Amino acid sequence: MAREAAIEDTETGRLPAEDGWFILNLGEIGWETVPGGGTWCTFEAPAAPSPLLGIGVHILEAGETPGFYHAESNQEGFLVLSGECVAIVEGEERRMGPWDYLHCPPGTAHITIGAGDEPCAILMVGTRSPDRTLHYLVEPSAAQYGASVSVPTDSPREAYSERPPITPAPSPWPLA
Repeated sequence: MAREAAIEDTETGRLPAEDGWFILNLGEIGWETVPGGGTWCTFEAPAAPSPLLGIGVHILEAGETPGFYHAESNQEGFLVLSGECVAIVEGEERRMGPWDYLHCPPGTAHITIGAGDEPCAILMVGTRSPDRTLHYLVEPSAAQYGASVSVPTDSPREAYSERPPITPAPSPWPLA
């Protein structure tokens, strides 16, 4: 039988302190941010991340991107909760709005970029496996938004070497 996780109060919100079931509201959960990369929360204990599933909400202002154009060996999915974003998938640009869902089977090259006049909230879900591989690809469509690496790499450390550090952030939820 699974047990309830202890919840810890932090300077930016509440977080599960251990593995176990929990209920938290987006307005009270702890968030993180990086300049140009939006603000996000994950639904898991930082000290005990799930080995099977990553899930969270990412808030992107216009022009912000949660990372760089990439393909990975695991499945991912993106549900726009509010606002708008641009999805670049296999080099093709598509606009997404509330309740649009992007399904990325393993190996699908993709990235999302905030668009529109209001913040875009995206529920992001990804499967996890110990043998996961990532490929950061050069993509001209993504480069127009600053969302492409300049040199292909399989190393997240290389891809994000010039990005500022991730810092805690107050909850932006509910969106204004």
